[in-house]
Amino acid sequence: MQKYKNYLGLGIAGNFALHLAQAGELEDFKNIITEDEAAPKGIFPFYLPCKKTTDTLRPKEILFTYPLSSTDIKLPKEDVNVQAEPEVGLICELRYKDGKISSIIPKYFAAYNDCSIRIGTAEKISDKKNWGENSKGIAAELLSIDKFAEGGIMDDFSICSFLRRNNELHAYGENIQLSGYSYFYNKLIEWIQNQINTQEDFGPLENIKEYLVTCNNPTDAVISIGATRYTPYGETTFLQTGDEVLVVVYNHKSYSLDDVLQTLRDKKYNKENMSILAQKVC
Repeated sequence: MQKYKNYLGLGIAGNFALHLAQAGELEDFKNIITEDEAAPKGIFPFYLPCKKTTDTLRPKEILFTYPLSSTDIKLPKEDVNVQAEPEVGLICELRYKDGKISSIIPKYFAAYNDCSIRIGTAEKISDKKNWGENSKGIAAELLSIDKFAEGGIMDDFSICSFLRRNNELHAYGENIQLSGYSYFYNKLIEWIQNQINTQEDFGPLENIKEYLVTCNNPTDAVISIGATRYTPYGETTFLQTGDEVLVVVYNHKSYSLDDVLQTLRDKKYNKENMSILAQKVC
């Protein structure tokens, strides 16, 4: 899946209550102070759509490796724990003025897996996010955004996730409406824009603005807006070869959760008003 190879890849940390604690990452952000207690903790890069050109470039080499797949998750070679992170991915247009992001325009949304390594020794949050090809996931089926605001289509959508192991489905993330995100719609877009323009290299965070300059100011981006809460099973279960990760963004006015489960049991992943990411773990 090379569709987004020229897109900047960014993720948001801490945009859903309690997720960071479940993921064991609260300690990483202990020195990050936000004006609003409910605000996300920061933005991290998971992919930079350019090539390393100088020895003084700050990004780690791995961030230049394209990680997105709609079909597979490839576990790291190292013996480390890996968890799926079910969330929503936004396909966005980026506009610039005077060297800064001047507007972010979400065009589509989709089921997304911000698959992450669980280690306590990472220098940056991005160190846990990209370990090579097929280390991230986005559904092939995109859903169009009419307006990224209340009253728009996304009001009617929810997200849930499951792990298929030994042919049994286990609820991995909670079933929640997208409005449950701490920051959403205009509040989220304003926060992302300001964070990209002002975030400094500090603690687990990196200077995103410098990275944009390095990549000649990309005009398109995949932005994952934060992982939702795990179920007790998801919080304590790491991925194994042979598993199937399933993240579903669906219109809850058209489908019930039972409808979603039946769709996954039938392995019919092309339903209208659903974006389904199904990734085999290898």
